[in-house]
Amino acid sequence: MAATGKLSERIARRPWYKWYALSVLTLVYASSQVDRQIMGMVLEPIKQDLGASDTAMGFLVGLTFALFYATLGMPIAMFADRSHRRNIVTAAITIWSAMTVACGYAASFLQLALARIGVGVGEAGSTPPSHSMISDLFPTATRGTAMGIFALGVNAGLLIAYLGGGWLVDNVGWRMTFVAVGVPGLAIAALLYLTTIEPERGASDARPPLPGEGAPPFRKVWAHMWRVRSIRHSTIGAALAGFIGYGFVLWMPTFLIRSHGLSPSEVGIALALLTGVVGGLGTFTAGRLADTLARRDERWRAWVVAAGKGGYVPFLAAVFLVDDLWWALGLYVVPAFFGGFYLAPTFALVQGLVSLRMRALASSIVLFILNIIGLGFGPQLVGVMSDLFADAYGQESLRMSLLVLSFLNLWCALHYYLAGRHLPKDQAAHTAAFG
Repeated sequence: MAATGKLSERIARRPWYKWYALSVLTLVYASSQVDRQIMGMVLEPIKQDLGASDTAMGFLVGLTFALFYATLGMPIAMFADRSHRRNIVTAAITIWSAMTVACGYAASFLQLALARIGVGVGEAGSTPPSHSMISDLFPTATRGTAMGIFALGVNAGLLIAYLGGGWLVDNVGWRMTFVAVGVPGLAIAALLYLTTIEPERGASDARPPLPGEGAPPFRKVWAHMWRVRSIRHSTIGAALAGFIGYGFVLWMPTFLIRSHGLSPSEVGIALALLTGVVGGLGTFTAGRLADTLARRDERWRAWVVAAGKGGYVPFLAAVFLVDDLWWALGLYVVPAFFGGFYLAPTFALVQGLVSLRMRALASSIVLFILNIIGLGFGPQLVGVMSDLFADAYGQESLRMSLLVLSFLNLWCALHYYLAGRHLPKDQAAHTAAFG
């Protein structure tokens, strides 16, 4: 243990350490996304094997995961604001990786649902502490860029889940696919624990925490976030973005299989390039662009999201109005680029408008709302609408369900526009209160 501590402390003294720590945390985040999003690739084979409906599969990938993931995130985040964040993240990745492996050995729908609950329990302890650590490593001026790099974990995870998952499903089946994507997380847990250290709170801010300054209770953090209008609108916007995003991420593979006749491997290649590569460029661009434009006008920290989410609606709707596969994939390039545009600006904005000891809990509250509404009900609603449309549209019922979902982006864009309008006053008030 002492040798481990000395190793990580030697690494931390290097000038590049903060970028290394960010890379490891991004790798952790990517692992969580692989284990979460692999469900999109195995939905159809699991449905055929276990004889479930679209509504039941929507429940499996939505509420069974989201309820525990989102609910447990807040108490764990409260603990993280008072305790050792690196160790919490290490324990979290160990749990979700082991439970992903367990999914491969489920003998029934109930056992699979219980294993997915276990994955959600593990993932609840990762992102809020990671956001807090990143905010202590990077100052406000570059925090959007850092959050953009961290958010690339979503796209890297999707790329691996789609590309590797498609090949694995075709060649070894859905059960061994779970095993193959779960085991690497255990190695990443060891890397995090052995080579990184707990950052000093407030190290990258103008004011470090005052002596004896403790973490405020949940009620105070919630009241502060509700009172700050730019946080309130960004959180609502993020919830809507998650609702839309998870609906598409988890059902697009099935749509391409049913409506365009692709195999899982072909779907994996197509969506890996679109959501993984193109989406990754968009996710990073959002954080970088927010930092750049904010030097001229702070409102752009939110308005970049409003422009992106509102602007791609015609392209997304068109994907489901064309019958030609290549036209559909070509049109999907634009939605893929802007799909994750909200991630980095949202969390950078929230982290910059709460006190040092609120950061993990504030992040978990946003994630709770985003995931209960987004992950919990987005895929579920798509499945329900698909079943409801089945009598009228038959095999194309899922296409119509996703078409309806695409227009919710306009509502999302409105909230980010309103967040930008209130941001200058909220930042001035934060500076006066916290320094």
